[in-house]
Amino acid sequence: MAEKALALLRSRLRDQSFAHGVFKSSPDSNYSKLKFLISTSIAEGCNNSVLLLGPRGSGKISVVELVLADLSAEYPDMLSVIRLNGLLHSDDNCGLKEIARQLCLEHQLLFSKMASSDDNSQFMLDMLRECGLAHKTLIFLLDEFDLFAQGKQRLLYSLLDAMQTLSSQAVAIGVSCRLDADQLLEKRVRSRFSHRKLLFVPLTTEDLKVFLNHALYLPEDSSFSSNYVKEFNSRVKIILGDKKFNEALNSLSNVDGTIGNILRFLYQAVSYMDLASGLLTLQNFKNALLCFQKQPKLDIVKDASVLELYILVCMNRLETKEQNTYNFNSILKEYKAIHEAYKTSDHYGRTVCSRAYEHLLEQELICFVDGKGRHLSNECRPVKLLVSFSELCHGLKSNTSCPAILQKLLDHESFK
Repeated sequence: MAEKALALLRSRLRDQSFAHGVFKSSPDSNYSKLKFLISTSIAEGCNNSVLLLGPRGSGKISVVELVLADLSAEYPDMLSVIRLNGLLHSDDNCGLKEIARQLCLEHQLLFSKMASSDDNSQFMLDMLRECGLAHKTLIFLLDEFDLFAQGKQRLLYSLLDAMQTLSSQAVAIGVSCRLDADQLLEKRVRSRFSHRKLLFVPLTTEDLKVFLNHALYLPEDSSFSSNYVKEFNSRVKIILGDKKFNEALNSLSNVDGTIGNILRFLYQAVSYMDLASGLLTLQNFKNALLCFQKQPKLDIVKDASVLELYILVCMNRLETKEQNTYNFNSILKEYKAIHEAYKTSDHYGRTVCSRAYEHLLEQELICFVDGKGRHLSNECRPVKLLVSFSELCHGLKSNTSCPAILQKLLDHESFK
């Protein structure tokens, strides 16, 4: 039973179309807006163009594919989709050849590899006219749209210009992670573009709650036993209402709130589910968050020696004192001041300190300020700390060998 539930949840979270499916009924969703735009072109036989803009992972392509799948079911044999990617087809000649190839494949025509760019452009015009007369809509999906806006933009101009004729029936959909993609267009291309834009932004708090319920709850009318479904959904409800879970989710969203990132997080959490109990726990989500918040520097600090920790704390104290320029000699002076003030047992000689200092440079927890002064010895060259205050605090807490005095020093306890 547990393995079957795990398989169901994983299949959901692997499919971004499932995630966006929950917002189908909302008239304000990008799904509804895009579907209305394309269905209008199909029903009224007109041309349209639109840009889908948003960060990577926000579900732009997933929404397009979901809309096209639904419209293909509603209007069978009335859609033909041409897919181009700016990474592969931004060259005008290459793009026109790919359009011709896909059109030939779609309509079972013979494709000529030897056709010139002008031939392919004319063929596209002819096919637009023929499809328009047959009441068949051509969908041009241009992924990485901003890359098509480089160079002379002949491909975009030819396509959008061909869509100005009354006999054509097409929709051009540009997809880009650049919010200024339309500003990259030349004047002649921009004048032929409709300037419709759909923005894909992170989910609101309310939408996120709806999505989590949609993704994690087991269906009641399924092959699972009613008692298991009731217990599983009850446990999920408790987790979703837990303050620590919401803090973890906010922490994740602050870094990357795209639906793709949230899906990866949930997939990781679900994978930690205990098959013996067959239920999700709050710890599953905590473990998943730790995987997403891996900090290499924090791991290095956690395993650093006691002397290396002293050097890092001394550098932090020097920066707190607004001493912008310091070197190994300054750090050693601060280290000796701490030893004399607190009579610590952790006292090391200059040679040992120099070795620890060199090791921190190798670990890239500290670095030289610039390339100047290479004629100077490493001990005289100015350095800076590459570990943030937060990382240093967490690293000291995680380090089992860390002396208690360093925690106090980091809390800016004044010398006695």
